[in-house]
Amino acid sequence: MDLHHPILREFPDHRDTIQRLKGSDAHFRKMYDEYHNLDDAVYRIEEEIDFATDQEIEELKMRRAKLKDYIYHLIRHAPAACPTCNGSGLAR
Repeated sequence: MDLHHPILREFPDHRDTIQRLKGSDAHFRKMYDEYHNLDDAVYRIEEEIDFATDQEIEELKMRRAKLKDYIYHLIRHAPAACPTCNGSGLAR
């Protein structure tokens, strides 16, 4: 069973938008990194590399799920790609 849930695998239809936002939106990048840190923490606990109480793991999973929902909201409401921006998000 695959215990990791990376954003790019969770939302494969939005790969281009995710990559663009990671490179041009500091807030999105921070949320993306936080999500992956939580995902790694959950994985490490589930693989018994690290230890946590049942309540702690459930709280981590809930935070991860809420953050994933928020990231999806950011993706869905991201402005369209700018054809003259070369992926930067800024017109040249």
